[in-house]
Amino acid sequence: MLQTLIRFGVVLALGIIITLAGSHTGASWQGWPVFALCAVLAFALQWLAFIPAWRLQTEIFYDLIGATTYLSVTWLAVALTEHTSTLSLLLAACISLWALRLGSFLFLRVLADGKDSRFDQIKPHASRFLFTWTLQGLWVVITAGCALAAITSGRGTQLSVVGWAGLALWLAGFIFEVVADRQKRHFRALHGPERFIDSGLWAYSRHPNYLGEIVLWLGIALMALPALAGWQYLTLISPLFVILLLTRVSGIPLLERKAQKRWGDDPAWQAYTAHTPVLVPRLRRGIVPPRIIDDV
Repeated sequence: MLQTLIRFGVVLALGIIITLAGSHTGASWQGWPVFALCAVLAFALQWLAFIPAWRLQTEIFYDLIGATTYLSVTWLAVALTEHTSTLSLLLAACISLWALRLGSFLFLRVLADGKDSRFDQIKPHASRFLFTWTLQGLWVVITAGCALAAITSGRGTQLSVVGWAGLALWLAGFIFEVVADRQKRHFRALHGPERFIDSGLWAYSRHPNYLGEIVLWLGIALMALPALAGWQYLTLISPLFVILLLTRVSGIPLLERKAQKRWGDDPAWQAYTAHTPVLVPRLRRGIVPPRIIDDV
């Protein structure tokens, strides 16, 4: 019980710190910082969604609620900020496009699968299940934090060279993620879940979709940079948070353990992992196993 309370305390403390930093010098509505209202909405939506999810013992709409939250807080920030710049609208558009694409992709995938195995050991425990929803609220506040801070800054910052560079980075990451997801879906349709994918972008990285995710959030941070000031710069931890969560907490560690358990004794898997980096592709590839050459 104590450990659970500590975990909740850490998550909420991080959320408060980012909220205070993002609200610094930002726009207000009815005397309330717009960034803070967005943060409250992000957590409130998760806690409201938890109630039917717990009663029905389902995680089916977990990712859908996450995407909806990104859309809600982003456009709330735009609506409540008096001076909206081209940069603000572009940031909102990039986050919206990403959320709509990824949210619908994950929702349709979990509908097809019938469940998300990550929640099998979590759903029966109310505190653990609630924590996953709370963590999603923190995920939204921190990852979208620099964009929300830029949108609510009200400074009317226009798109600069740095902004264009950030947009190019976001576009590259977005395309990389979309292509990787489509390649994996097509591969699974042909070969089923019993065979691991080692073709296309997956021949160069074991998790190219996560690489795309990291790159696009780096792009968002770079786009937001010129509009930030003071403590708002703290919100630039957004891409670092994404990197930490995907490479150290969830994402890659969970998938690598699952893959090792399933294919660890398979020589093809051993050859694949020996020649293919976990995340960032090598500039020059070494000798590639014949199976990978055939599939590329």
